[in-house]
Amino acid sequence: MAPEPPASLLAAQAYARLRADILNNRLMPGTPLSVPALATRLDMSRSPVREAVQRLIHDGLATQVAHRGAAVARIDPAELDDLYVVKEPLEGLATRLATPRLTLDGERRLRRMVEEHERLLESGAPESAHVQMDLDLHRYIREVAGNAALIATLEQFEGKTNLAFPTLWSDPEASRLAVEEHRAIIEAMIAGDPGGAERAARNHVERIRLRWARRMVTTLESAAGA
Repeated sequence: MAPEPPASLLAAQAYARLRADILNNRLMPGTPLSVPALATRLDMSRSPVREAVQRLIHDGLATQVAHRGAAVARIDPAELDDLYVVKEPLEGLATRLATPRLTLDGERRLRRMVEEHERLLESGAPESAHVQMDLDLHRYIREVAGNAALIATLEQFEGKTNLAFPTLWSDPEASRLAVEEHRAIIEAMIAGDPGGAERAARNHVERIRLRWARRMVTTLESAAGA
């Protein structure tokens, strides 16, 4: 029998699977995160699953419920709107800082990302694929920016803001608009225009916030009329 992977690797695997399930709406807001039940489902011991759940809580994707354990976090529209308002200038700053640090290899990587996203759009790929492309692009830009304090700050927002993705990306126009906005960011970066790149990034985040807000209104109106 092959030896069991290290506990840290198992915890990372459990976290990745649970996080994907939350972002893809397979685990809906408010769903209990019972460690014994999840351990059975993931075919793991309880220890790495417990660690994964604690990481979900730290990242804002889950909450600790008194006397009941953890549950998938619910979306607070007002809190999420506040987070996106703060996220907008920070993502713009990351893009401005990254622009003069972009290498030829970095330019090629960014172009491949947006081209891959266009292919996903044309092929009718599921929402989860578009979510991952968006996350990958913004994380890479932050990485190129090379500012550890800025990266750490934006990572603190990532879990909470990602809760909006299932609602946001269910809009059939969201993926097309995201590709257009990503291309505008990348073209400004490759042109060596830090100010233009910053404006494009801020515009992208602002439009995401507004699209999500409109989508939430539509969802609530549909629920009220049901």
